[in-house]
Amino acid sequence: MPKLNRSPLPLTAEHDTPMPMRDGTILRGDVHRPAGGGPFSTLLVRTPYGESTFRSVPVVPALEAGFAVVLQHCRGRGSSDGEFRPWLDEGADGHDTIAWITAQPWSDGEVVMSGMSYLAGCALQAAATRPPGLKAVVASMTPHDFHDGLKYHGGAFALGSALNWGSMQAMLGLLHGMEAGEDVGAGFGTLLPVLGDQAAAARTLPLSDIPGIPWWHDWISHPDRDAYWRELAETLRHDRIEVPVMHVAGWFDLFLSGTLENHRRLGGPLVIGPWTHLAPGASGAGRLGFGFFASAQAIRLEQRQLAFLKGEDTGPAVKIFVMGDDVWRDEESWPLARAVETRYHLHADGLLSPAVPTATDPATFTCDPRDPVPTVGGPLLLPDPTNVGPQDQRDVELRPDVLCFTTDVLTEDVEVTGPLSVTLHASTSAASTDWTAKLVDVHPDGRAMSVIDGIVRTSVPSGVHEIDLVATSQVFKAGHRIRVEISSSNFPRFDRNPGTGRTSAETAAHEPVLQHQAVFPASYITLPIIPR
Repeated sequence: MPKLNRSPLPLTAEHDTPMPMRDGTILRGDVHRPAGGGPFSTLLVRTPYGESTFRSVPVVPALEAGFAVVLQHCRGRGSSDGEFRPWLDEGADGHDTIAWITAQPWSDGEVVMSGMSYLAGCALQAAATRPPGLKAVVASMTPHDFHDGLKYHGGAFALGSALNWGSMQAMLGLLHGMEAGEDVGAGFGTLLPVLGDQAAAARTLPLSDIPGIPWWHDWISHPDRDAYWRELAETLRHDRIEVPVMHVAGWFDLFLSGTLENHRRLGGPLVIGPWTHLAPGASGAGRLGFGFFASAQAIRLEQRQLAFLKGEDTGPAVKIFVMGDDVWRDEESWPLARAVETRYHLHADGLLSPAVPTATDPATFTCDPRDPVPTVGGPLLLPDPTNVGPQDQRDVELRPDVLCFTTDVLTEDVEVTGPLSVTLHASTSAASTDWTAKLVDVHPDGRAMSVIDGIVRTSVPSGVHEIDLVATSQVFKAGHRIRVEISSSNFPRFDRNPGTGRTSAETAAHEPVLQHQAVFPASYITLPIIPR
């Protein structure tokens, strides 16, 4: 890629340019382009978060790379007309916006799209409509499905992120209505208590009583991937996406599973850093720092993304940050073909070991939904931005409803890189329950730093349950220990399972029941170990 010229670039900028959609709705956005020359290829970014998002888009680098840049407000957001309906209109509106761009005299007929999270979803949904002129997409930290991995994980409702994102979007909707001259006083009065104390709102039972979020009832009343979710899924058909896609993920991002699945289905370059959703590209996460070279800036990620959009990328197929060693490493594919799937068994005495247990008695605990295990760290999107990523689990591990299984002190480094899961042989006294698992790196000083976690919801009283821990790249250093925590709640990341056989959306506050749990020694975690 040619060296960028950082001298002032003559350009034209048009604010709130109207762009008509097929149904007559007018969306608006800002158009930036070099003042001379052309025509230009165009970078399109679509956002539901208002103009504050525009400041995070690398407009100047894109202009210097030869693009015009269009920053558009999604339907019903910012200065765009219409009603915002999460995910429903983004494919068609993206398609129509690309058609508008390619019809402009300054356009050369080619468009690329880029974004993170919802913005990346907008790009993929537009790509699924196969608009003429779209040439490439960069999709960062975004789900692959609107049910699995977004609103539900392993059958459990992603309460914390749904409440945080949903209430924020409800507030943006009220502000949009206020600017249009609507009377939104009652809406503000309903929503403000939820925004002001999301922790209290999360404890509401039944969950259907949480007010003020227009789509809340739809989300919580469809726990299964039914027709409601299948209609949304039709807007993100991977088999219809034909343009090249570059994927960027974070080990501590709540959409890690979605980004990896997008990569599996679509191919294209993959970059995974030690990043969280709210701090993509940072040099640290949670309570750990990985050094400057862990940052996106250190690997010139922005420049590589622009090169990919120009069709000039020569970077590796897969680039991952290996935590513990704290280095970037280039790979040929994901998952790594040389990974050796190794079972570490959960012994009833608390040992975690490759040795097969000889005892048969289970480890037991009692889960009380009225006193759930608190969420401490992980791939989160909660109101507290500090409660994310690797966090010390020692206080959590003191609880009687958390089982810990720990290896002996490691005599050599153990690298775990790839997808991983826990196979749990377990039983419950309740009509329904959750099983949670967390992988932890125990440091020589006693810190128990979380790596990744997962959950599965079941109504089977006794059986074998697979808990998906998604993936990681973590070197457990010599002198450290590997730990697996097992419990039955992780709140408010996930809603509480009341144990009644009904969902938390249907269960009153007095109805949850104690759940007496047993975990049998046949249980194990499967670690993808990389030979050193």
